[in-house]
Amino acid sequence: MKDTELLQMALGLKPPWQVSTADFNPDEKRLDIRLDFPKGSTFTCPKCGLSGVKAHDTVEKTWRHLNFFQHEAYLTARVARIDCKKCGIRLVDVPWARPGSGFTLLFEAMIMILAKAMPVKTVAEFVREHDTRLWRILHHYVGEARKAADHSQVKHVGMDETSRRRGHNYVSLFVDLDETRVLFATGGKDASTVDRFKRDLTDHGGNPGAIEEMCCDMSPAFISGVEKHFPEAHITFDKFHVLKVLNEAVDQVRREESKGRPVLKGSRYLWLKNPSNLKASQAEQLEQLTIKKLNLKTSRAYHIKLNFQEFYNQTARTVETFLKKWYFWATHSRLEPMKKAAYTIKNHWDGVLRWFTSRINNGILEGINSLIQAAKARARGYRTERTLITMIYLIAGKLKFDLPT
Repeated sequence: MKDTELLQMALGLKPPWQVSTADFNPDEKRLDIRLDFPKGSTFTCPKCGLSGVKAHDTVEKTWRHLNFFQHEAYLTARVARIDCKKCGIRLVDVPWARPGSGFTLLFEAMIMILAKAMPVKTVAEFVREHDTRLWRILHHYVGEARKAADHSQVKHVGMDETSRRRGHNYVSLFVDLDETRVLFATGGKDASTVDRFKRDLTDHGGNPGAIEEMCCDMSPAFISGVEKHFPEAHITFDKFHVLKVLNEAVDQVRREESKGRPVLKGSRYLWLKNPSNLKASQAEQLEQLTIKKLNLKTSRAYHIKLNFQEFYNQTARTVETFLKKWYFWATHSRLEPMKKAAYTIKNHWDGVLRWFTSRINNGILEGINSLIQAAKARARGYRTERTLITMIYLIAGKLKFDLPT
């Protein structure tokens, strides 16, 4: 069997395409494979589908292919231009690459796989290509996959923001809580992000009126956005963010009290963690700080927080009574940060109680956010908002990519 025939089989070429020559340069560590077609071959118009059209002339093009062992491999071909009766002069499509790309389909498929696990810059160094060219591949396939995404069955949505870089640069995420996938990512964290999500949901076959539950933090922007654009959806305030309000209040009490009570120095994380998560030495230190004779305000605030956590262990029948009693205790504690936290919960009363009906939370979003932040750390950040959003869809969108194997 000739070398050209072997390469033709390996490339999976079908008539009229065939390998004409192959040239290996050991000094440049490069394999060049030339493809051609026999004289008189006919082609199909890439626009209207008319078949049996002969070549008008040709244009030479080159594509980067998968490495041949450790050597770079390139395909070069005379690509036919046809004179279609309906469409005029058209460059025909080739089966090994998509129009306008300088890479073969198999090379692009490899890049998509590597980019899920490695920073794009590292992938670029590995394949010896500029990362900008690789980002074009990612943007293309993610964009095409998103066009085909079906959101018609979405009913439960979680939303949260993730930081893009230091400062006030955020990307808002909207997640299908049933399928654990990012539906939509967009810059900012104001009410307009909810409007953009609604339009994107509609564009992908979703029905805003069919959204039954939406879970978010107590951000006024998210709340107003949901009330305006998803009036039929119920809001559940995320358990993690409700407890975060109380943790911040406890920490504020500690900071204010520690100015006159040196015994509190170095104890910050004791009050923020759950007792079950403390080390033996930390648990012992906390026990010493919570004895009654010290009469620490921080200890009182801590017990108010711990008592609230029992809220999520109540039954639907007893939960509102429990919350009312807790609210009375917190607002009469003479601890201003705890009173303020209690007022915040009171202002979001229905959404806090809704958890006992919906049983949804943004734990899925926290997991996705961890994946995003880990990818961002590996890449040492992303230059633009677009590149971060593309990576979010790639690692958490559960998109279906039409890639060759």
